[in-house]
Amino acid sequence: MVKIVGFSIPNMPWEDRPAQSQEIVWRYSKNPVIGRNPVAGMARIFNSAVAPWKEGGFVGVFRAENVSGIPHLYTGFSTDALNWKFSETKIKITDENNADVTPGYAYDPRLVLIDDTYYIIWCTDFHGPSVGIAYTKDFKTFTSKGNGFLPFNRNGVLFPRKINGNFYLLSRPSDSGHTPFGDIFISESPDLLHWGNHKWVMGKAPQWWQAVKIGAGCAPIETEEGWLLFYHGVTSTCSGFVYSMGAALLDLENPSKVIHRCENFILTPEKEYEERGFVPNVVFPCAALADKDTNRIAIYYGAADTYTALCFTKADLVIEYIKAHDMCRAVQ
Repeated sequence: MVKIVGFSIPNMPWEDRPAQSQEIVWRYSKNPVIGRNPVAGMARIFNSAVAPWKEGGFVGVFRAENVSGIPHLYTGFSTDALNWKFSETKIKITDENNADVTPGYAYDPRLVLIDDTYYIIWCTDFHGPSVGIAYTKDFKTFTSKGNGFLPFNRNGVLFPRKINGNFYLLSRPSDSGHTPFGDIFISESPDLLHWGNHKWVMGKAPQWWQAVKIGAGCAPIETEEGWLLFYHGVTSTCSGFVYSMGAALLDLENPSKVIHRCENFILTPEKEYEERGFVPNVVFPCAALADKDTNRIAIYYGAADTYTALCFTKADLVIEYIKAHDMCRAVQ
């Protein structure tokens, strides 16, 4: 069994793979876990991030679009990572001098715990979309790390530990619109403020499901065989973009190096809540809970820019599938 390096999460959501199923990733039978109009004033919650809460249960940072249609970040707490109690107001972000620097919009957050500090990475408003980074220890005060990246950039994903003494972050440089292109790059920093040594990681590919653009999804999961990365790939059809989920393995000490990359998607829009919504045909992974004791992985994904849904896999199962369908073999 391929070992996960990380947390023990004995109370994380889980369902066994259905009998007779050959799926590598299987959906939660009670999807979506967050539906339309989940609380007063919020129309949709999707593309959000969750993590184990160090005081017990689970904590999350959620992309919530209120009835004005503008996205902001809200916090949420849960005992089971399925039923959530959301904050009544959006997250207020301050700088080191306690001045309010809350952006005009914020969306698609990721969340990682490093030591005793939670780091939030999201698409922020910085004269156009860019990568915002803030930290908190109590989910009451949130402090910005400034603007480490120029516009335009999205899909900032922080690794859950330092590598060779530095923080590492994946991102997808873009343009100001609904980007019709995009590759994944990696950057490193000693302090989350000064970023450099930028490297290309991987780009779109010949397979139609990821032929237009790709973007990092969940925070990479550390395993004995490498960093397990779930990402989204996009194709273009006569009815618009279709977002699917893919998977790859990155080198543990040099994560700009792709060891294995699956040529097949592992989840694509098929259910009504994925095919129909504010933006149809979207599966967009943003977070994963990974239990080192059982190898179980629960992946949270946005569905049709309308719902939050959940699916499951195991580290050894998905890594075996990646290797069996490794597109890197064709270029070696």
